[in-house]
Amino acid sequence: MLTDTEIKKKGFKILIDKLGDVDAEKFISLIIKEPFDYTKWQSSLWSTKSIEEISEKAMDYKSNLKK
Repeated sequence: MLTDTEIKKKGFKILIDKLGDVDAEKFISLIIKEPFDYTKWQSSLWSTKSIEEISEKAMDYKSNLKK
């Protein structure tokens, strides 16, 4: 299991790699400004997908990481 510091470092790296410096900062700023209930968001994130579809996407994602 990763430490809190390792998770934050990886998270920032991913944000910067995907969004660039400016938009990563903007994203963090937006998250801080708005009340955000992760549990509520997570419960509706995949509401239109079946367990099989989610599992398939996860397996595809994992196999693409190894390439």
